[in-house]
Amino acid sequence: MVASRADDATPYTVQDGNKVDPKTLDGWKTWRALACERCHGAEQEGLVGPSLVNSLKTLSKDDFHTTVINGRPEKGMPPWGASEMMQKNWEGLYGYLKGRSDGNIKPGHLYPIGQ
Repeated sequence: MVASRADDATPYTVQDGNKVDPKTLDGWKTWRALACERCHGAEQEGLVGPSLVNSLKTLSKDDFHTTVINGRPEKGMPPWGASEMMQKNWEGLYGYLKGRSDGNIKPGHLYPIGQ
């Protein structure tokens, strides 16, 4: 199965469930580097933070951006606006999480398309 980056409705490209485009791969690397799984779970199913697999079914790209940059301190979500990695890769992170939410990107390690 291949989902393509045809428009914002599909902001990622994936093959075989674990091979993704460079932007989405950078988003996944950001997820890993900033240890988002501590609160959202290794498979984005939620722990102390909400399930992103569920949230990304309705959360807009703009609202996602606002949330990761400004955080939700009242709910324990830190602001990531000072993180250069997040500033650079938030759209790829959105694509990664959208792909997980859509069921097209499998949990676990990702690889570049072509490997």
